Amino acid sequence: MKNREILQHAKYEKFAIPQININELIWIEPVLKAAESMKSPIIIATSDNLIPELGGYEFIYKTIKNKVQAMEITVPVIIHLDHSTSVENCRHAIDIGYDSIMYDGSKLPIDSNIAYTKQVVDYAHQGDVLVEGEVGGVGGTEDGISGNVKYASLDDCYQLVTQTNLDSLAPALGSVHGEYKGEPNLGFKEMEEIEAQLDIPLVLHGASGISDEELLKAIELGHAKINFNTEVKIAWAKQLRQTLENDKQLYDPQKIIGPSKDAIEEAVKSLIIKCNASNHA
Repeated sequence: MKNREILQHAKYEKFAIPQININELIWIEPVLKAAESMKSPIIIATSDNLIPELGGYEFIYKTIKNKVQAMEITVPVIIHLDHSTSVENCRHAIDIGYDSIMYDGSKLPIDSNIAYTKQVVDYAHQGDVLVEGEVGGVGGTEDGISGNVKYASLDDCYQLVTQTNLDSLAPALGSVHGEYKGEPNLGFKEMEEIEAQLDIPLVLHGASGISDEELLKAIELGHAKINFNTEVKIAWAKQLRQTLENDKQLYDPQKIIGPSKDAIEEAVKSLIIKCNASNHA
């Protein structure tokens, strides 16, 4: 099944493919183990502004591909560039072999967002590379991404999708990056309107902290991809602190890192269940 078909399949079968952002290379193995054990397709993402810290586009891409091969992973794995604001960077990632690209023109006027997104789509669609666009503003701060909540307008969504031939759309509808202060206020009415107007897989950013019930409702309303980061980082950090506090003389890297990798794996498994994605590989 091609990448585009995987996303469409998720939309019509009413599950979402979890996107897990990796923050260090040690994330890769536990994310893959979780997806394989749950028989779930998975999207492994790298935020564009973290690429230099992780070794560059080619190094990250080849490292993930080598891990998939070495671990004999059988479930679909999509390698995704997240929140790139550079057409040049998107093209470079496509040339390297990335399966999916998010061009984020959400902070631009809609005409500029359309123009730059279309450049990325036209280049990506020369091969089987997915392109995700964004409209509106996802609030909060994470991985250097900051913004205020700004609900996507139906008209802007329609223009971006119809004028660029996007594969998926991330309409900002009340979610935030990072930890929530208070309760999320998702725009389900707006989701219904967008779903009715545009037959395209939707993407939910800033899903950490949203209740299981709200996530399932978002999936019912066309979300075929849901992005997670904060939840996994918290699980990793909590276990790392606990391991070091339990044995203050511990210095063996594998004994320190191992339990935190297990925490990542368990966190991803729980997110796969939340997305109703298990046994859909």
